[in-house]
Amino acid sequence: MTGWEFAWLDGLAVASEPSWSYLELVRPLMRRATSVLDLDTGGGELLAELAPLPPHTVAVETWARNTPAARERLTPFGVEVQTELPSEENEFDLVLSRHGRLPAADIARLLKPGGVLLTQQVGSSDLADLNVALGAPPPHPRRWDAEVAVAALQSAGLRVTEVREEHPLLTFRDIVAVVHHLRTVPWQIRDFTPHRYERELARLSAHIRSRGEFVVRAHRFLVRAERPTEA
Repeated sequence: MTGWEFAWLDGLAVASEPSWSYLELVRPLMRRATSVLDLDTGGGELLAELAPLPPHTVAVETWARNTPAARERLTPFGVEVQTELPSEENEFDLVLSRHGRLPAADIARLLKPGGVLLTQQVGSSDLADLNVALGAPPPHPRRWDAEVAVAALQSAGLRVTEVREEHPLLTFRDIVAVVHHLRTVPWQIRDFTPHRYERELARLSAHIRSRGEFVVRAHRFLVRAERPTEA
């Protein structure tokens, strides 16, 4: 797999979305920006949807498998895809991070005074019910939620202007979808193989056959912050 496209879930699982639309929140910010940084762009799918892009748009993607796909997709839009964070200061009007890293100190360094960060994050309790059902350790060893993220951003000197946090549902309708999901996102259960979890998968498959579905809660939060203008 490259990028963050999950079309294979169609028919096998149904994911509900948060009450907000990240894309629709980004669009008006993008129209006002002349310089944008997209952190952990994946295969560049989201950034390409936002075209036309500001004249100075940079995407960062550190996963070697995704980088070529991002460059192929984004180069026609004039986007430079880098594998490390830019080293400059005060470079961007807008920093985006959808399900990517949130290095607060670097974001504060890279934003211009008055610049905006908009991020949608996957929280640490994401699909934790799936781990419980399979007798696996929690998906994340450390707490990661809106409160923790806001504290980090404020400590870096940013002013948080909006926070939202929700737990939309993901419904699995077939055990095949569960296995595909766990192999596609290996951080959910880090030691997962179908053989290692064969007995637990059989029990979950019986649950899905008897009830028609297995429902777990995702964990999403959105934070908007600004770098204060200098006095």
